[in-house]
Amino acid sequence: MTTALGDEDKPAADAKKEENKKEEPKKIVGVIPDATAKPVLVTNTVTIAGQAVTYRVETGMLPLLKPDGSSKASVFYIAYTRLGETNAATRPLMFCFNGGPGSSSVWLHLGGLGPRRVKMNEDGTMPAPPFGLVDNEYSILKAADLVFIDPVATGYSRATKDEKADQFFGQSPDVESVGEFIRLWTTRNLRWRSPKYLCGESYGVFRAAGLAEHLHSRYGLYLNGVVLLSGVLDFATLREGPGNDLPSLVFLPAFTATAQFHKKLPPDLQADLPKALAESREFIKSEYPAALLAGASLPADTRQKIVAKLARLTGLKPSVIEDNDLRVDSSVFREMLLRDENLIIGRYDARITGRDGDRSANAPQFDPSYASTLGPFSAAMNAYLREELKFENDQPYEILTGVSPWNFDTRNSFPSAADRLSSAMSQNAYLRVLVLGSRRDLACPIDGIRYSIDHLQLAPELRKNITYAEYESGHMMYVNLPDLKKLQQDLEGFVKP
Repeated sequence: MTTALGDEDKPAADAKKEENKKEEPKKIVGVIPDATAKPVLVTNTVTIAGQAVTYRVETGMLPLLKPDGSSKASVFYIAYTRLGETNAATRPLMFCFNGGPGSSSVWLHLGGLGPRRVKMNEDGTMPAPPFGLVDNEYSILKAADLVFIDPVATGYSRATKDEKADQFFGQSPDVESVGEFIRLWTTRNLRWRSPKYLCGESYGVFRAAGLAEHLHSRYGLYLNGVVLLSGVLDFATLREGPGNDLPSLVFLPAFTATAQFHKKLPPDLQADLPKALAESREFIKSEYPAALLAGASLPADTRQKIVAKLARLTGLKPSVIEDNDLRVDSSVFREMLLRDENLIIGRYDARITGRDGDRSANAPQFDPSYASTLGPFSAAMNAYLREELKFENDQPYEILTGVSPWNFDTRNSFPSAADRLSSAMSQNAYLRVLVLGSRRDLACPIDGIRYSIDHLQLAPELRKNITYAEYESGHMMYVNLPDLKKLQQDLEGFVKP
């Protein structure tokens, strides 16, 4: 039977309580910083092109402000500033972001632009785990300071309490939120006098085109240049559908380059890639679109000639082309090109192959090129943040996350940002554009963005501000060491005064 505790027993009981307290494990309070926390500063040195470059890394968050001055989100960023510059306030500055939408900036950051990079095999394939980081002697930090931005819901960026993240999920709110970050970071860091550049990859190209016009019109923040890397300006070049044959055209040169890499072209084209690409690009401007336009009225003999030409330029069997009504999409191509070897090919990088064990499918079950990069980049970023940058956050770093439904500013048509880019270029005649793409990118083929650029409503005199560079690998060309070296040269040449 339990009795009430008498006064004479209290000292002993209190002592027992204290003893039990000491034995209890300590509760660990989660570390979840937001924009109210101070950024973490670290100094380091990297050798670039034989030159020691000392830099400061600033890792932190900035608020996105509502009209009343309260915060609606905290945006995570990592900024690199070269130290020892005599004119630091006027040094070139590049804001960098990836796409998705729903992707963090880890790919551009630790893939090619920052002073540290993921250790991959030289050809861009995955090394054996565990994974690591190495100094990036091909970083562009020697030429420009860098700010890597993670849009809301990616990386560590989060909406504040009682705010919904999906308010940022759309073409316009995305541009507005990233634009507000750029304005505030530029203001707080006294960089309004710096030459300013944007570098966007994939959907980041779509974002960069919108930002170029938005920053100009909303804040009077004029850019010196925009880098459009492996991206899209008009979704009509990517999304197939009834009445839209454009993707069938602009993907063909990428199919040709991929077939050449895997040794599936006829001897004359296999031995001469420039000739193969020239023939492919001529075909999509002449015979091929005419055949697709004809539809069911295409004469049988002409149809057979088109099938034979497509087989020549893609390495596919004529039966595959017939089965797909002359319109082979990238999924079918990735599944069928190497089917005799029981291999599928990558979407992001069509040089990379894998096995999915399903020969009955008409599309690969996964992307071997994405699978080869996700692990190394995830391990590198999570280790880098705490071990080297000393930034602690117990939330997961969201490398690629869902942000659906994404609200495009359009109905009954394909989303496009081409008009915003042409508007920005027309109003700022000094704005230069560098278009970068790879020959074996089956996510955003370079001929797709070439088509969009060629159809910009732009005065002929301003087209001299647009330059191109092509690479041999895929979407993330920087994981391929020869392409990374070329990328550094192309970007440094672009930002030099």
